[in-house]
Amino acid sequence: MRLLTLTLLALWGTTLSAAEPDVDPDTGLRSWQTDQAGIQVRLTQISSDQARAFYLARGFSAAATERYVAECVFMTVVRNIGDTPIQHRMADWRYVMSGLSPQTIRSKTGWDQIWKKLGEKESARIAFTWAQFPTTQIFAPGDWNQGMTTYNVPRDQPFNLKFVWRADGKTHTGLIEDVRCSNE
Repeated sequence: MRLLTLTLLALWGTTLSAAEPDVDPDTGLRSWQTDQAGIQVRLTQISSDQARAFYLARGFSAAATERYVAECVFMTVVRNIGDTPIQHRMADWRYVMSGLSPQTIRSKTGWDQIWKKLGEKESARIAFTWAQFPTTQIFAPGDWNQGMTTYNVPRDQPFNLKFVWRADGKTHTGLIEDVRCSNE
């Protein structure tokens, strides 16, 4: 019995750190998830067609929509699965492709500058802002939120996401490895 328990604990730890993707049987889109130290982070691919339809329906021009879907788009979900509050700042998160330096995730403000240059309507820009993952948030135990994040990487290249959060006055980091963009 002790050997079985130790084996299960070892496998459980491996599963959490490996973040093997789940595949939706209907869409073929993949999700990566990790649970650690009171936080759960999940990335789910959003196809170019899904992102395109979403933003065209909110009044974006075709040019702006194509600019957005040129990047890899994910639905990002963060949950506090612990028993103390956690705080995240998107400015602390990084994504890394093999052999390259870490990159910051484009902020809502960064995207808004692009949208203004392209002449997008304020109503479309507001809808965009509300659909993106929050730049900072404090999560009470049980709280969660979701929103879109984008990564400027080639579709055929995997990348790693390093996410950062604070809990109990300490900074924690986690990693989701070998994330891939959806196919066109």
